[in-house]
Amino acid sequence: MTGLFPDELSAQLYHSGVIAVLMIDDAADAVPVARALLAGGVDGIELTLRTSVAMEAMRHIRAELPEMTVGVGTILTLQQVHEVKEAGASFGVSPGMNPRVVAEAARIGLPFAPGVCTPTDIELAVEQGCRMMKFFPSEPCGGLAYLRTISAPFAHLGVKYIPLGGVSAGNAEQYLRESCVQALGGSWLAPRELIVKQDWSAITANAREASEIVKRVRGSRLVG
Repeated sequence: MTGLFPDELSAQLYHSGVIAVLMIDDAADAVPVARALLAGGVDGIELTLRTSVAMEAMRHIRAELPEMTVGVGTILTLQQVHEVKEAGASFGVSPGMNPRVVAEAARIGLPFAPGVCTPTDIELAVEQGCRMMKFFPSEPCGGLAYLRTISAPFAHLGVKYIPLGGVSAGNAEQYLRESCVQALGGSWLAPRELIVKQDWSAITANAREASEIVKRVRGSRLVG
């Protein structure tokens, strides 16, 4: 068990390497964008609760594409923790480290990664039992050099990170080669504007590029 993450899920995220972070405005786009990502070799998604249809979109994807690992991000309240768990999300993510939200996720059995960007954030998360954390916003905070520095005092505890924010195809390989990085949050794979335009081929191309980077660093793996 990696903190609040079961070992099987932790291993799945490691081998997937990239989790596509999505903002979906129309629930009808949910399954097509997920299919586009799968076609490019990406089988992990984080649907952010920044739009009103996020939960509906997650239900559609889970029903039609059970091979996708579907998490929910931007969880800010205790109520959302329960809604996400009841909807069947594989995991939850928050932008920051709210001890009450993390404790509730642990209490009801929702695998959870809080957002961290300082040593104090990491300490608070460790105290709550977390060993999987979202490093956010990654590049604005100082990128990989900064992550190496702040992660060092906690490395012996087995803490792992999912960097998000400024991560792209251009720096993905550097991040993935870092031992403390479990996977990357890939908001560049299916940006909001491509989803709105329903440019599924462009999303598949982005996913394929990302999955090739993962294969180069971590070896190949069959999706599904």
